[in-house]
Amino acid sequence: MGKTIKIAIYTGLVPSTTFIERLIQGLAHNGLHIYLFGLQRRQSIPLKNVFHFTYTKTFSKLFILIKYSFLLTILKARDKRKLDVFIANQIKNSIQLKIKYYPVLYHRPDIFHLQWAKSIADWLWVQEFGIKLIVSLRGAHINYSPIANPELAVVYKNLFPKVDGFHAVSKAISEEAIKYNAVKSKIHLVYSGLELEEMPFQLKKFDESKPLAILSIGRAHWKKGYSYALDAMNLLEKDTIDFNYTLVGVENDEELLYKRSQFKLENKITFKGTLSFTEIVKEIREADVLLLSSVEEGIANVVLESMALGTLVISTDCGGMNEVIIDCENGFLVPVRDHEAIANALKKVSELTLSTYQQITKAARVTIEKQHSSEKMNSGMQTLYQKILNNKL
Repeated sequence: MGKTIKIAIYTGLVPSTTFIERLIQGLAHNGLHIYLFGLQRRQSIPLKNVFHFTYTKTFSKLFILIKYSFLLTILKARDKRKLDVFIANQIKNSIQLKIKYYPVLYHRPDIFHLQWAKSIADWLWVQEFGIKLIVSLRGAHINYSPIANPELAVVYKNLFPKVDGFHAVSKAISEEAIKYNAVKSKIHLVYSGLELEEMPFQLKKFDESKPLAILSIGRAHWKKGYSYALDAMNLLEKDTIDFNYTLVGVENDEELLYKRSQFKLENKITFKGTLSFTEIVKEIREADVLLLSSVEEGIANVVLESMALGTLVISTDCGGMNEVIIDCENGFLVPVRDHEAIANALKKVSELTLSTYQQITKAARVTIEKQHSSEKMNSGMQTLYQKILNNKL
């Protein structure tokens, strides 16, 4: 790709989510220099080509402020004055903004890749200093946040046309972003990728004579559709289908606790708190079915992981899920907000033969290998960066 490209992958928190960390590692391995800015919330594993310009506690912030104020004043005084004018016009605390912005201005990456679209107004200024701005289009930030917050929708409509390029995690989310004036030709689809060598496929010994082990993973939030999932479990119980349902990430949710009690399913439904990624993988491997009951998603990472690992997936047809799952071929798709459809799909799975179950899960793994490998993700992202730098989007 010619000279080494400097990419800021920005979420504001270091380290970030599992999928963003995989992206960072993959791009760095391919020779790009990755710059990380923001709050260092815990120690990161040192990686070649990954550079941290982060802060931790109050003293660290003060050090960052003094260090970069001095460096910019001595070496880039004109740029500092220009940025200071922008900061002075913001409503937010100017000291905090200087702590966030000064390191970025000083190190000046070629591309600033903003992972969370809701922060776009904070970072459009980088373009004034020759830095290309890429915004990722992910889940909640596009699908429902601008609907719930009309002011955010206005911000998107005003600022999206100014962005140099967009990274979309699904075709569906691309279409949503276009509603907020994202330029279609500037949107580049790159699916999330998995390190498949770290997630070996397991051909399960599915036994339809045993209780169906059902698993859902995700925080307690209306978009996860857990209320519909519990309604489905109530139908399974009425149909005398033997099952156990575990929800990870919703340990103390009052509404779901009440609903479980109302259905008298305490012995069938288990709530667990947040688990580590290693523990989540163990839960997925031990389950017969990964149930995604969501009302809205981009493409759910937990579905990709389950398909890679060999656990059959039932998902609502929300967001970009139909870009991954082909109904009855590599999993099952059901309508959104339809607890009867969820129950019927679970019943169908409980009646599958071992051969059919394994046929579906093998097809799911093939889908992940073709569409969601880390190599494909990294290659797609590098293509996007090169196009942006060459002004070809």
